[in-house]
Amino acid sequence: MNGKQKFYLLLALFQIVLALTVFFSIEGLTNLVAAQTETFSVPDTTPDMDSTSVAWLALSASISVGAGVLAAGWSIKTTGTAAISALSEREGVFFKAFLVVALCEALAIYGLIVAILIWTKIP
Repeated sequence: MNGKQKFYLLLALFQIVLALTVFFSIEGLTNLVAAQTETFSVPDTTPDMDSTSVAWLALSASISVGAGVLAAGWSIKTTGTAAISALSEREGVFFKAFLVVALCEALAIYGLIVAILIWTKIP
């Protein structure tokens, strides 16, 4: 196993551990909140949403931002390298290269917009 394969294996393992940690911490937090709300009888003025649905909304908002930023970074890396090599050969392709890189940056903005739309659904 060379260094690159080992790096990707460790990266995948880290992502699995991170996902499990987030899942179990959200589950623990929702149980803690549920235990606290059972002892007090405070009138609830928010819409009927339990803590697990709020946690899923928050998790999906964070995943949309994370996936959008990762996709934007990967695409900027790929197209940016190609744009720089194209610019070194011909300077006339600057606008086309700049446009492609700018469109790749829009992926992160789309992820942020989706996260804001999901976030507004949280009471």
